[in-house]
Amino acid sequence: MKILVIEDEQGLRENITSYLNVDGNICESCSTLTTSLQKLSDYDYDCVLLDIGLPDGEGFGVLEYLSIKQKTEAVLIISARNSLDDKLKGLNIGADDYLTKPFHLAELKARLMAVYRRKAFNTSNKLVFNEISVDMQGRTVEINQTPIILTRKEYDMLLYFMANKGKVISKNAIAEHLWGDEMDMYDSFDFIYTHIKNLRRKILEVGGRDYLTSIYGMGYKFTD
Repeated sequence: MKILVIEDEQGLRENITSYLNVDGNICESCSTLTTSLQKLSDYDYDCVLLDIGLPDGEGFGVLEYLSIKQKTEAVLIISARNSLDDKLKGLNIGADDYLTKPFHLAELKARLMAVYRRKAFNTSNKLVFNEISVDMQGRTVEINQTPIILTRKEYDMLLYFMANKGKVISKNAIAEHLWGDEMDMYDSFDFIYTHIKNLRRKILEVGGRDYLTSIYGMGYKFTD
């Protein structure tokens, strides 16, 4: 994904961009309303992380700009403001989600992926990759029009891989996206291998191709 981080707190801005860049995302950042509007005028992004308390104006201006220009970036507001009025205002003028500071970076990434998926695939409830068809409203999966039964984690993992096809995804990124803070309970990432093995087996059993490749020392890639 190409992400624009609009945050005036330097330490937080740098932590977010460093964290998200690990997964192969392209993160640009800025700290003012003026600079953010210039960047959004010059470039297109998949997602915007938006602090609404900026030194030269309200971040709500970014949402109004996106609406006027009919741009399609998914927007996740990140703000220390916890009032219902601010949340409702942000969501009503175009934000896709609202996350209150302080937050865990793992939750930030999970929320970001969720709004990106909704935005990217909202033209259809179905996500299709060759013989694999996912009905995201019904949370069902078909391989060559044959339904397969997946656990919740297997389903979420398949959707995560399909949304990031062609990218190498680290085991840590998979664990944080699917398990969040629960990953601290595990001593190793063996549980990820088990879920991937079961997902691969179920796809192959109904004639699907094996798109999951293990990249030694790095993670996994879902690709042709």
